[in-house]
Amino acid sequence: VKKAFFALVANGVRAAPLWESKKQSFVGMLTITDFINILHRYYKSPMVQIYELEEHKIETWRELYLQETFKPLVNISPDASLFDAVYSLIKNKIHRLPVIDPVSGNALYILTHKRILKFLQLFMSEMPKPAFMKKNLDELGIGTYHNIAFIHPDTPIIKALNIFVERRISALPVVDESGKVVDIYSKFDVINLAAEKTYNNLDITVTQALQHRSQYFEGVVKCSMLETLETIVDRIVKAEVHRLVVVNEADSIVGIISLSDILQALVLTPAGAKQKEPESE
Repeated sequence: VKKAFFALVANGVRAAPLWESKKQSFVGMLTITDFINILHRYYKSPMVQIYELEEHKIETWRELYLQETFKPLVNISPDASLFDAVYSLIKNKIHRLPVIDPVSGNALYILTHKRILKFLQLFMSEMPKPAFMKKNLDELGIGTYHNIAFIHPDTPIIKALNIFVERRISALPVVDESGKVVDIYSKFDVINLAAEKTYNNLDITVTQALQHRSQYFEGVVKCSMLETLETIVDRIVKAEVHRLVVVNEADSIVGIISLSDILQALVLTPAGAKQKEPESE
């Protein structure tokens, strides 16, 4: 398992399809969520090495974690429409959709919310713009505004990981004593524990864990309830982030708007497709 996560780090990717040679097919995806679930399940204290991470094979982990609930890998064919891809991502509550050639069984590429939204934003200028793009968040009611999970600068990493697992969310705004949003800790940041081999000490604070990216971190990407959907789409695509923190004038959290919320509003809702449930990975 450890080698697999190091391979993700070395290639700068968040996930990889799992190939099973006996079946001669892709059977699942290994993601950062798996890394978080292993740390959450097996971490004891800074002095105890996580044997399961060092020694377990991916197969053992999948058997333990999935416990016979093996679902077939959700995938899509290269001939499917972009609408089908968006529908599958949101309906299955997944963040990655492998495009698999039905003839050869080869994985051709992996579709994500981010890539699809970037494509739509690039070509929106050539299409008639729907009227709702000029409406603001308050009018549209897009995003999550209740029971927002957040952490503080001195929250231990292990506590943040527990929240990721229990709440099935992919990012936690970091809020200071005055209630102001000062940072964000996402699932993707957790892979740095593997990169820096510091996953044996999860009692360090979120601030300490985020120090590695302080040189190039440009701050939390935020928006207000009064900004239009068009402005928000442009901002999220330009910043290449997975979500915006919705704040008030005092910079306190009001809510979160994610890529899947935006794709739901842009693609599925106008087509009359069912509203999604809360996001998970």
